[in-house]
Amino acid sequence: MASRDKIPDFLTGRHQLASTVVFAVLFSLVFILMISPYLRFVWFSLGFSNPATYLTIGYMVLVVVILGTSKRLMFVWSKKHQLTYAGYILWCAGEGVLASIAYAGLTSYGIASGNISFEEDITFFRLFISALWFCFLSLGVPYLIAALYYALEDRDNTIRVMSFNSIATDEAPVPSKDERITLYDNSGSLKLVVSLANLYYIESDDNYIKVWYQDASGALKQYMLRCRLKTIEESFTGSGLMRCHRKYIVNFNKVEALTRVKDSYVIDLGLENTDPIPVSKTYEEGILTRFNSRT
Repeated sequence: MASRDKIPDFLTGRHQLASTVVFAVLFSLVFILMISPYLRFVWFSLGFSNPATYLTIGYMVLVVVILGTSKRLMFVWSKKHQLTYAGYILWCAGEGVLASIAYAGLTSYGIASGNISFEEDITFFRLFISALWFCFLSLGVPYLIAALYYALEDRDNTIRVMSFNSIATDEAPVPSKDERITLYDNSGSLKLVVSLANLYYIESDDNYIKVWYQDASGALKQYMLRCRLKTIEESFTGSGLMRCHRKYIVNFNKVEALTRVKDSYVIDLGLENTDPIPVSKTYEEGILTRFNSRT
């Protein structure tokens, strides 16, 4: 794992980001209340008679806004750009810096209003520095725990390629060997077995995928299940399936035309009422090589 490698999709999923924020805020609140009596410049309290209680609540609200906004921007950014491990770490560190600035500002306000007092004078910069390590710790630990949890979940709940002889498929069995794509959801349950000859493309939709295939009657069908597009790309390497975009995998045996549009390409699968599949710059070279090598 290198710092320039793209982070796994499970770290930037909508559900994972939202859960991480909730876990980080709850962890930080408990951590703050436990450790604040032993620190010099920490004033957090939830006692009803303590004027710092309202400032504590206000700070936690600010942290929720900062983290929630940041994770929302991360989600949007990751949909259009590749977020590396280094970028992810710097992004999370930036959240700690913003939380530290919010703490220093709120503390300065509390001192000025008389709701917070220390035995010695303290500057905004000193408050910021003292809060920095605290914020990094209270956010870094839950972030690390959440990342490890989702990594284990992703490892255990993955799509597996298996061969079954007694599974109902999308069409009647034929005597000849039929290459099939077997799809599992994140719980490990078999969800769909489709003939590669009938599969057109697979589309990513947040933490789900949509499998577009032709059933026995010739109608185009869509099947949705919860899993990662990246896993499909890795599982079916060497088959007719090929990644052409961060949101699409196409069955190259179904490609009828590759057309240049402005500064990019689109793939035509010959489907009515279906837009051409875009080809991104990342996968353009591989798609062109594959298309030109076809006989």
